[in-house]
Order: sequence, then structure tokens, then C-alpha cells
Amino acid sequence: MNERLSIRQLEALVAVAEHANFRKAAAAIGITQPALSAQVQQAEAALGLQVFERDRRSVLVTSAGEDLVARCRIALSAVDQVSETARHRGKPLVGELRLGVIPTVAPYWLPPLLGALRKAFPELRLILREEQTARLLEHLDAGQIDCAFLALPVAGDFTSAPVAREEFVVAAPKAAPILKRGKNLHLRDLAGQAVLLLEDGHCLRDQALAVCERGGAVEPLEVRATSLPTLVQMVAGGLGITLLPEAAAAALAPRRGPVATARFARPAPARNLGIVWRTSSARLREFRLLAETLREASRGVVGGA
Repeated sequence: MNERLSIRQLEALVAVAEHANFRKAAAAIGITQPALSAQVQQAEAALGLQVFERDRRSVLVTSAGEDLVARCRIALSAVDQVSETARHRGKPLVGELRLGVIPTVAPYWLPPLLGALRKAFPELRLILREEQTARLLEHLDAGQIDCAFLALPVAGDFTSAPVAREEFVVAAPKAAPILKRGKNLHLRDLAGQAVLLLEDGHCLRDQALAVCERGGAVEPLEVRATSLPTLVQMVAGGLGITLLPEAAAAALAPRRGPVATARFARPAPARNLGIVWRTSSARLREFRLLAETLREASRGVVGGA
């Protein structure tokens, strides 16, 4: 390569890769489509590499371009960190923070926690992204989000800080025999029960499945849900019982509804929630402060970490 790519060229390459459309990519980074095309052409000429295959209908990233675009994302993230480090050197958690959250956490934890964050850091501007764990870690690794609130542990070059330990509860139709075994269930009470779980891709599925296997429960292979509300509706319909995180149970299984819950005897099966970020991030102090603030606020949701 005879010349160094500009930040604008890096942004152009990443935008086209993400949107697979020059018009949408141009709008995303605030330039005209001809200007975007010129930036991409100049970048490809400087690199001596075709990054995109394009015709009138579609834009595809070439196999060589895949690795290049990933490196462009990392480079842009590093540039952003220079500005963020300078801006936040004196005052933490000011300005934009891109936070990823998994679907089994976002609707049940964010409402009570966001108020605490606004009170503690009034100048913080959160940009939320809700996706399953694997996708969030991909976005985190690529620098597309700054940190994520999800279930621990996770694999990869990430650092984490705990926020809360969230117990599982049993959710069943109100007339289900398992609810008559007492307020504090044991894992052995799951033996032979048909336990409904989320579909593949949700980390909660793996965690609940591990509890079911320890208790001898059976998963009906033909029945899986795409979300926790759907799971509770399936339980209400008499298809089986399920395991819910306690924060979700409080929202999805109210006392007057068709589904009732029962807790496990201590120590109850649980999942650990926390904040995860890239180990290389320059915002270590901020992320630890974020986790600490959420940990204090979480005591009003569950027992805390």
C-alpha cells in the first residue's frame, strides 16, 4: 500500500459492509453517495485490493475484504478510544456509551436500573442494543459496542465485573402437582417433568438445560419458545413447566394470572449477570464504576451479587 487510509475511508468501508447498499451507507455516515463511492474506490486503489463485489442489485464483501473490514472496525474503535480517553479523563461516564443487553435481561432489568444510572450520571447518554450473547460478543470484539450486560462467564479476550446473582424459579400452571410440593422445591422435584425451554442461541437455554439435567427433567424436543413471554404462554396452555429468572418471573407470572411460581430451597440454581468489555479498552475504570452502580441498584430487583 502506497498511502495510509483516512478515517473517512475506514468509515466508508465499514458502512458499505454493514448496509450492503451504497445509498444507505452514505446516509449512515452523513455524506453523498458519489462521495462514498469515491472514498471506497480510493481505498481499494490504495490497498490494491477489491473489497466489494457490486452490481446494480447488490453489494457483497469479498473474502479478502472480510478480514480487512474487521480490521477497519478495530482501527475506528481505537480512534474513538483516543477521544473518549481524553474526554473522560476527569469525569467518568459522560457522553455516549453503547451498551449491549441480552433479551432475557433487557425488559426486566433495564427499567429499574436506568433510573439509577440517570441519577448517578446525568451526562451519560446510553445507546442500547439488544441481541443474543454470541452476536453481542461479536459486536463487542469488533468495537461496535463498548460493553455488554449479560450472563457470565463468556469466552474470549474480555474482562468482566459482576452485577447480580439471579435465581431461577419454577413456573407452572396453577393446578400443577409440582406446586403442591411446598414453597421450597429441590432439584429432585424436577425429575420426569416436561420442562419447556427457549430455542437455541439463548444463553439462558443452556443454563436452564444444565439445571434440568441435574434434576432429571425432560425437554419436549418438539416445543421451544423464541422468548420468555412466549414460554410463559406455553406454560399457561398446559404444555409443561419452565424455569424463569426471578426478575422475569415477577413481570411475566403475576399472582392473579394462570401461571404460578415456586422457589427452590437454598442454595437455589442461579445465573450470574455482569458487565463485559474488551480487555484492551481504555475505559476500564468507567466500566467498573458502571458495574458497581448497577450492582447497588440491582438490590431492589433481586438479592444482588
